[in-house]
Amino acid sequence: HITAELDKTQLANLIKPGSKVAISVGSRGLTDIVTIITSVVNWIKAHGGDPFLVPAMGSHGGATAEGQTQNLEDYGLLETKVGAPIVSSMEVKQLGETTSSIPVMLDRNACNADHIIVLNRVKPHTEFYGKIESGLMKMIVIGLGKHEGTIMAHRYAVKYGYERTLTEIGLHALKNAPISLGLAIIENGYGQTAQIAGVEPEAFLETEKKLLDVARNKTPKLPFDELDILIIDECGKEISGTGMDTKVLGRIMNIYEEELNHPKITRVILRDLTEKTHGNAIGVGLADFVTRKVADKIDYTSTYINSVTAITPEKARLPIVCENDREAVDFAVATAGPIDSDTVKIAWIKNTSKLGEMWISQGLINEAKKNKTIKIVSDRYPMRFEGDGSLFEPNL
Repeated sequence: HITAELDKTQLANLIKPGSKVAISVGSRGLTDIVTIITSVVNWIKAHGGDPFLVPAMGSHGGATAEGQTQNLEDYGLLETKVGAPIVSSMEVKQLGETTSSIPVMLDRNACNADHIIVLNRVKPHTEFYGKIESGLMKMIVIGLGKHEGTIMAHRYAVKYGYERTLTEIGLHALKNAPISLGLAIIENGYGQTAQIAGVEPEAFLETEKKLLDVARNKTPKLPFDELDILIIDECGKEISGTGMDTKVLGRIMNIYEEELNHPKITRVILRDLTEKTHGNAIGVGLADFVTRKVADKIDYTSTYINSVTAITPEKARLPIVCENDREAVDFAVATAGPIDSDTVKIAWIKNTSKLGEMWISQGLINEAKKNKTIKIVSDRYPMRFEGDGSLFEPNL
């Protein structure tokens, strides 16, 4: 399918023998990223081109070239596996300014290539609502903008709003950088690849608007609009740019965007960080209680760089640290209002991108049974804890 999409594009006729082709790769956990990148690399080589991967992830990886290379290798994107080297640098080239005098920065290695392929998943953004959100335009501005470009974009977003800033910078870059193609990916609610589309540079903006409508309908959401307590096993950069998806939690914490009203979750517990986030704990501020395990894994340097760059220091605030899951649950129950064991509404999920299966409390059973999209798949079990205070999960 990828080969067929690429064959239909102008780039198929533009690549010359020896053409340097940069492929942007972000820090999100795309399910089929190795297969997708390998397919693109093979196609470029079949047309005589010389492909290389460019980490396009703003300030992630501690805002270092080595950290960003490590992020890609963590996803299995090794030269020996995909057939193309990773060329990582934090150096950028300024491509002038937009009509609003916003400086436009782009990865220097990508700018020096003959062609750039912008590859990204199209999905709702965790910081704002708009006609475009997270997709090809964001990958140009925030991803390929590296640390300097990301700082600039977020600063001007405070003044102009995220959508206008992304649009202005993205359109300017499309006119002044060798961007020759976009590859837009949509995943379904289970994280499976649902759609892949080749997009010509002149069609980036309008095509992304249409694809975002498709993606919104496939985005995973909690099946309950009100919860007393949400227990989350893990957060991390490969799950969401904010560690946990704000639109799943109903908490956005952004000074230049309106706060969310739904879903309404009284208390949020975070139990752990993922390995692939490498201690970047941006998003912990969205929780009310975290475990000692979370606090001990935080790399404050990378977390603070990420949160300050994104103008969201709120998301790096450390909530109340509990010694274990038992204490976190006790504190959440004590601060969730007038609830009891029969009516308390608790959901327990792996992370905000894995919502196909979850544990729920007895207080949600009747609501779940009325929802035709929900299937009860286990018997009831008492909530209990291991000797070290960690939640016990029964085997189904």
